[in-house]
Amino acid sequence: MKAVPVDIDWHPGLPIFACDSYLKTVSSEYGWLGGVDESGKMHCILPYSVIRKPIFRLIRFPVQTIVLDGNMSIEQEKIFLNSAVNYFRSMGADLIVPATFNSIFRTYPDGAIAAPYGSYILDMSQTEDDLWRGLHQKHRNVIRNAMKKGVKIRSGLELIETAYGLVRDSFQRSAKGFMGQMRIGFRMDLNAFKRQVLAFGENVMVSVAEFDGVAQGCAVMPFSRSSAYYMHGGSISGPLTGAMNLLQWEAIKTFRELGVRRYDFFGARMDPEKGSKAEGIAKFKERFGARYMKGYMWKFPFLRSKYFLYSVAARVRSGGDVVDQERHKLPTQTTR
Repeated sequence: MKAVPVDIDWHPGLPIFACDSYLKTVSSEYGWLGGVDESGKMHCILPYSVIRKPIFRLIRFPVQTIVLDGNMSIEQEKIFLNSAVNYFRSMGADLIVPATFNSIFRTYPDGAIAAPYGSYILDMSQTEDDLWRGLHQKHRNVIRNAMKKGVKIRSGLELIETAYGLVRDSFQRSAKGFMGQMRIGFRMDLNAFKRQVLAFGENVMVSVAEFDGVAQGCAVMPFSRSSAYYMHGGSISGPLTGAMNLLQWEAIKTFRELGVRRYDFFGARMDPEKGSKAEGIAKFKERFGARYMKGYMWKFPFLRSKYFLYSVAARVRSGGDVVDQERHKLPTQTTR
């Protein structure tokens, strides 16, 4: 299985993060590698972006390996990723950095620095009644309560600025940067946020929960038939109980009606510390009936000196990147 550059005609059966309009918002340099066998048949696709910093040439994946052949084994994917690493080495990359939080790989290449990670995935092939029954009792109770109190869910691109304010304020409270940003102290500005959201075209839902005319929280959810993603979310400090639960439930119903096959809650740490904020977020996602799908996040250094500088910057910024923070959870012996 060899990784070779390919051009693709994106269609709704592929993840939305594989489309060129989105990749262009990450970097002007991007592409796709195809996993091709000896007969020339392509079994998988891996989109990538080349991110240039003052002294770095970095590779980042917006989504995990997209398997086109349902019979492609994990062992075959590993061979493909080994070949992909060789391709990026040949083009002069300094480092493959951890993928975005929705990019959960089934395996990782030889020599990579890896960590276990996962995401809560909801199967949307169920009936609405089954999806409702799959909700935790507490979720059902607070959703009913929010509906009784008159919480309204509005959706539309005209809500981008409202959503931006809610997401920005939420991240400021948690002292973290927006998804996918690497600059120390960087916060995505409104124009960059708009460009990112609008790049999805008709394949994005921006929703806001309101109570008594006050926005309580929001969600930005790009989608295709392949999957919908809870990409950005935010709320005011102390939103009405159930408002965010109702927002998610209405989104789930809408995506099901649109024929979306699954809903990805966009990443979660494995076995978060008891009582931590990460555990609370995980419970919120899980209680929608979502199943935790385990996999890996990984990075690959090509130049030791550049990797050292990157690691120092990551430690200063946030105590290390997600792989550094989670790699201690990787067993010494794993089945890949």
